[in-house]
Amino acid sequence: MAGKAHHAALRALGLVIACGVSLGAHAQRLEVARFSAADLSGWEEKHFAGETRYQLRDNSGRHALCAHSEAAASGLFKKIDVDLERTPYLHWSWKVDTLVDGGDERRKQGDDYPARIYVVFSGGLFFWRTRAVNYVWSRSEPPGSAWPNAFTANAQMIAVRSGTEELGQWLSERRDVKADYRRLFGSEAGTIAAVALMTDSDNTKSTAAACYGDIWFAAD
Repeated sequence: MAGKAHHAALRALGLVIACGVSLGAHAQRLEVARFSAADLSGWEEKHFAGETRYQLRDNSGRHALCAHSEAAASGLFKKIDVDLERTPYLHWSWKVDTLVDGGDERRKQGDDYPARIYVVFSGGLFFWRTRAVNYVWSRSEPPGSAWPNAFTANAQMIAVRSGTEELGQWLSERRDVKADYRRLFGSEAGTIAAVALMTDSDNTKSTAAACYGDIWFAAD
């Protein structure tokens, strides 16, 4: 089942020991993705059900990573080391062109999103403690709302945008990951193992399309 695969992927990401990225003493920004520079270095693909097509290309005057999913679910992830005490804010931009069709997002058969950004926290030696915050573009949940993933409470969803009103527009986002984690899990955030993104439509057997801009952590 695709949902079980989602869960397994989150657990696998949680086992990763992040490597190779550090901040200088006065750095204020930690790059995660530089899609505007056609840079996919460090990003790996994970397939769950079928294959979402990801392509670096020009979109509305900017270079971006664009995704198209037809009843499929595959994502990209990057192992990264982030000090949330110094850079707690996650920044990104995205543009959704097509919403998935149908299904209750709080149920397994509706667990599809045209765009989502995961922040995955390591469970250390205990894979079952791996947790993820999912920032999503929802079909119907109001912005700011939160709920457990339909397959595992270790993954919590936050609707950053919702519905059709802003489709086709490039939008910039900023989230306090430390505060969001505390709100969702009732404790302080642990070590970040990876950042991931996915456009999926496997559970609803529909179509979704979105583009992703640069992603980074910053002090504010």
